[in-house]
Amino acid sequence: MNHSVKPAEAAPGAEQDPEPHLNAIPRQPGRGPLRTGGRDPGAGDGAGAGGAVGSVATSAGGAGNRAAAPVRGTVAHAPGASPQGKRTRPALRHLLPTPKGTPFTFAYALVLAATSLLTEYADPDLVYSLLQGSSTDVTNLAHAPGLVLVASALWIAGGVTSPYAIVFLLVLTALERRIGGWRTAGVFLLGHGVATLATEVPVGLSVLAGQLPDSSLHRLDYGISFGVAASVGALAGLLAPWLRWAVLGGFGWMLIDDLIAFTDPMTNWGHLLALLIGVATWPLLRRARARKSPVTR
Repeated sequence: MNHSVKPAEAAPGAEQDPEPHLNAIPRQPGRGPLRTGGRDPGAGDGAGAGGAVGSVATSAGGAGNRAAAPVRGTVAHAPGASPQGKRTRPALRHLLPTPKGTPFTFAYALVLAATSLLTEYADPDLVYSLLQGSSTDVTNLAHAPGLVLVASALWIAGGVTSPYAIVFLLVLTALERRIGGWRTAGVFLLGHGVATLATEVPVGLSVLAGQLPDSSLHRLDYGISFGVAASVGALAGLLAPWLRWAVLGGFGWMLIDDLIAFTDPMTNWGHLLALLIGVATWPLLRRARARKSPVTR
């Protein structure tokens, strides 16, 4: 049997609420000091979950100015912050290495800056001795190949004003942000090592054949240019097609122009070879990037 429910009548003399209750949320009281440390006296013992979510009205010093009650479910964002709560970073910070974002490039850049200052201000005889010991010439490679391959990459030929120093910062930062520090170090060392051996071994063979003098076995050979060239080639494969071919075309033309000048043909051939080594890593790096960032690009 269906029973109609009649609303309860207000007690005689009780104040009538001029505003209706909407969605089971009671009307906020007009004024009065903020009550803390206990329940709202207007809420009964049998109030359910809807009554526990009631709004709280506040007054400023009893002067009648009520603070606006926050809207439930909304989040206020600080100026300059993204909706996810993270502050937006300027685009320039993504172009340069940072200790947290690109630790390999950042630490490597500090080492190169220190060795560049050393070559600039230290005693010239000391600097020459260090460079000679770090050189990847035929004699050093024959005695300690692993040591000199690493040591030769700790110096910048031409110092921090060299174009390769600027390309190093921009390219390795961009590459590390895409594939991580370990893979970036692998690409750099691969290009540096293979291109060095490919250019120095023919020198040693030419000396044995009598086509070059014995002094060619001790020529200074150091710097980061081979590793940077390989990193440029690797990074190009991770860029958009139009930017990829623009980078390869511009950098490749610069290397070919140096080769035509014929000032240091062995080193210039090494730069082109290092660039091709970086290009050869495209399939591996693309798969590695897909595993690192599975979202569709």
